[in-house]
Amino acid sequence: RVEIIPESNPSPNDTDPIRKAITAGFFYNCARLQKSSESYTTIKCQQTVHIHPSSSLHKENPKYAVYYELMLTSREFIRQVVEIDDKWLLEVALHYYKKNKIEDAKRKMPKAIKTK
Repeated sequence: RVEIIPESNPSPNDTDPIRKAITAGFFYNCARLQKSSESYTTIKCQQTVHIHPSSSLHKENPKYAVYYELMLTSREFIRQVVEIDDKWLLEVALHYYKKNKIEDAKRKMPKAIKTK
């Protein structure tokens, strides 16, 4: 069980507390951007997935993402995606993820590509 101390958000435009709470609930549904910057790999199972084209993050390519739904069509897509900070995984799910696995992946990461 993961405990997060509830506290009010002094800055309503800061979405980090909400995204961190979602990470705490769905930490097992995490994916990281591959070197090709076209697809993601789920962290625990090493499964190749893509952000669904209907997602607002489809063209954003965040380095790490938490998803709610995995959908299988001609490819495997993740839907209801939220960008996260990789440090949050170690904060809320150290019992599930190994620190060296997250840090090794961080060294191999491509730069995030922001498109508008």
